[in-house]
Formats: sequence, C-alpha cells, structure tokens
Amino acid sequence: ERCARWIVLTPHAGELARLLTERGVAVDREQVESAPAEHAATAQRLTGATVLLKGATTVVVGPGQVLSQAEAPAWLATAGAGDVLAGLLGTLLAGRSREAVQSPDLVARLAALAALVHGRAATQANPGGPVSASMVVEALPRTIARLLAD
Repeated sequence: ERCARWIVLTPHAGELARLLTERGVAVDREQVESAPAEHAATAQRLTGATVLLKGATTVVVGPGQVLSQAEAPAWLATAGAGDVLAGLLGTLLAGRSREAVQSPDLVARLAALAALVHGRAATQANPGGPVSASMVVEALPRTIARLLAD
C-alpha cells in the first residue's frame, strides 16, 4: 500500500532494511549504511512517502529530490532522540500542513530542516556529548532562536 507523499517515514538503517526486505528488496543494515541515498530512494518509490533516513549523514528523499546533511553529532544516537526528531518534524508539518499537502517538495525540505535543528540542538545541549533526549528537547528553543537570528 502506498502512502500519501506528505507522510514522512523516519527509520534508521536497520528499520529501513526491514521495511525494504518486507517489500521484496532483500537488504541488510550494512548495505543500507553503505548506500543510504540509494536505499532511501528505493523506499520512497515503494511507499510513496517521504523518507528521512537517520544516521551519521541524514538523508531525506521526497518526490524528485534527495537532500542530506550531517548536523547530527554521533552522540545523538541515544534512546528517545528519534522521538524528539519526530515531534519537531510533526510540529513543522502541522504548521505548514496546507502547503505540505499541495507542494511535494516542501515536505522533504521540512524534514531536512527538522534534522538540521535536531542535530544542532544536540550539539548545543552538550558540545562533545553525551546527551539525552530530554537535553535535546531543552536545547530546542535556544537552537531555533539562534537559527532565526542568523
């Protein structure tokens, strides 16, 4: 079953490997990690959803576009951090919901923005790490304020 293009899937490499394998593309986590944009694009084609593949370099694939950024520090791979990202992304999508439904490229750009803010918040929460999900949440207002000031 295909998803609406404004739906965003936010898997890490292991979850994406499982999703692809369940849809007939046999792949493992290591293969996804070695070619993230390729596998995220395959998932986008198979599901119809925008795909935000979390990792050292976050890859976002939407209809006709591939975006990537590496704002997230390694220590952001911690319990609950993906939930913080999903909440931030949901907030961005809700705020632009009418436009997101009408503009296929906006959803991927908002997903990439969420990943960028999330990564910067983790860095600001505790430069050099480690961080917890709650520390990232607490750093979000400062991070957003700095981005808006720039």
